[in-house]
Amino acid sequence: MISADHSTACAGGVIILTDSGDVGLPPPFLKELQNGRSYRMTGASRVWLITGASRGLGYEIAKAAVEAGDRVVATARELTALAGSLPVCDEVLQVALDVTNAEQAKAAVDAAVARFGRIDVLVNNAGYGQLGVFEEISASAIARQFDTNLYGLMHVTRAALPRMRSQKSGRIFNLSSIGGALGFNAASIYCAAKFAVEGFSECLALELAPFNIGVTIVEPGFFRTDFLDPRSIRFAETPIEDYAAFAQASQSAYAGNNHQQPGDPARLAAALVRLSREEKAPLRFAAGSDALQYLGDAYAARQAELARWDELTRSTDFPTDPYEN
Repeated sequence: MISADHSTACAGGVIILTDSGDVGLPPPFLKELQNGRSYRMTGASRVWLITGASRGLGYEIAKAAVEAGDRVVATARELTALAGSLPVCDEVLQVALDVTNAEQAKAAVDAAVARFGRIDVLVNNAGYGQLGVFEEISASAIARQFDTNLYGLMHVTRAALPRMRSQKSGRIFNLSSIGGALGFNAASIYCAAKFAVEGFSECLALELAPFNIGVTIVEPGFFRTDFLDPRSIRFAETPIEDYAAFAQASQSAYAGNNHQQPGDPARLAAALVRLSREEKAPLRFAAGSDALQYLGDAYAARQAELARWDELTRSTDFPTDPYEN
């Protein structure tokens, strides 16, 4: 909770970022800052910055964090998308943020720090799925997928890290997918972006460990969100006859799973709140029983493949015996 020497009207919790990245503060809140009003943190309350918080998993994480007594900076591309979802009050700050805009990412972090003084937990959740056969997906569509799912995540992380380093503490949850560890039909571009998120996150964890900043890669299985809805998912736009049957079967399979997924977003959100309080949270967190099955099978297959080609693999070293050919 936040305590102050006055009560803040809920309407003062809205901050709007322009395309240039400027912060537009409502007059009451701007006046409070100018008058030197200060907020005092009480208890173990944490400050979360969550991207893509207007619906789905991002919304559930924001809701769970508030219910746990934490404060939340909830962001979405359009501020109107947040209206009516999360309360606008002392504990919640709503910010319009397009993660593909590095200046907006910096401005969002500045707004969070201006309001709450720190950022304890960053959740890089914003993203969407570009599905379809590789050859059928345009270069511009591939670029858009990486701009959001990878570079957008990097923009927000880069903006938040100076504050976290100065605090000598923090936790970053980077939302990957089981598709960041193994491939799926008609998901080459989506999986490529998520594989990149995993590689980036694993190396980032090494760089940030000296600053007591942890990184957790979240690998959800199939969760019952709007991810597979037509308004969220995108499919290849240039069909090739050779792939017609494969592409149609894959698209039908994804459509058949829509809103039938076994994962509960609210339960995953609760799990992340718990992990945010763990002193030694995992580098990777598999979410859902299906994730355990998919990832377990994939790891076992890799181990078997390593064993099968062990002799040939070792043969590529320089000989240790000088007399060996």
